[in-house]
Amino acid sequence: MIEISASKFKEQCLSLLDHLGPEGIVVTKHGKPVAILTPFDSGCSALIGSMQGKVQVAGDVFSTGSKWNAES
Repeated sequence: MIEISASKFKEQCLSLLDHLGPEGIVVTKHGKPVAILTPFDSGCSALIGSMQGKVQVAGDVFSTGSKWNAES
């Protein structure tokens, strides 16, 4: 992840936003991290379908497992 000082970020903000990579940017003040800038579209979209073929469902997930009679 790229680190940049707050003053440099202020100077180059629009350019940094235009060229923001998926890893994001850490904004520092006096050498200490104060903010992380990450692309909005890098959220959870990569997780969709990522477990396909790795998870197996055992049994009937729509059943409580107990038998009952509605008329009694």
